[in-house]
Amino acid sequence: MTDNNDQHNAEEQQPKEDKPSGLMEKIQALGQTNVPQLSQDSTIHCLTIVGQIEGHLQLPPQNKTTKYEHLIPQIVAIEQNPKIEGVLVILNTVGGDVEAGLAISEMLASLSKPTVSLVLGGGHSIGVPIAVSCDYSYIAETATMTIHPIRLTGLVIGVPQTFEYLDKMQERVVKFVTKHSKISEEEFKDLMFAKGNLTRDIGTNVIGMDAVTSGLIDGVGGIGEAMTKLNELIDLKKEENEGMVQ
Repeated sequence: MTDNNDQHNAEEQQPKEDKPSGLMEKIQALGQTNVPQLSQDSTIHCLTIVGQIEGHLQLPPQNKTTKYEHLIPQIVAIEQNPKIEGVLVILNTVGGDVEAGLAISEMLASLSKPTVSLVLGGGHSIGVPIAVSCDYSYIAETATMTIHPIRLTGLVIGVPQTFEYLDKMQERVVKFVTKHSKISEEEFKDLMFAKGNLTRDIGTNVIGMDAVTSGLIDGVGGIGEAMTKLNELIDLKKEENEGMVQ
């Protein structure tokens, strides 16, 4: 009987395993201890569009995706929230679903609040309309944008109507891009149908300053320039609103 009591007491004296502390959780999740926190009174919302833009079809789990059903409610909430005065859109995307990309682009373009986009790494394919949909657009010096014709994957019905549908869809993209940037329709189509620039595709890969020279993007810059421009646009919006009230 004594042996059992001694064993029970010994178990009680053994230290229990502590749960991971807040510091350990930060190291496990983020690889560092100090993570800059967004100020509670920040008036700028950062919207990130990374990986592949997922549309009506779910992509494999190993693909890094941005789901349009996640972004659309965010944009609606941004428009409704009076505390948010501006939106910074960060792009590093390979493109994806055309209709999902156009839906996001149209929503950003129709926001009543100032918007600035920044292409980092890449803003390819349907990422191009999203980049130009904002009030002002930046591209990093080493970032790239691939402009190419619309493609369909999977089973395609081989009738003339299929190609007409593709052509109309492509026209929607071209019209949106030329409306929200300084590039002409003719020049954009020349970049889209160029041969020899891409090894396995028709189209053009524009890098940094090339995108600005063509009129596609407004300026070359990084996060500092984008934030400065967004704050300028916010101040300008406030001045306009004050003038209307007076």
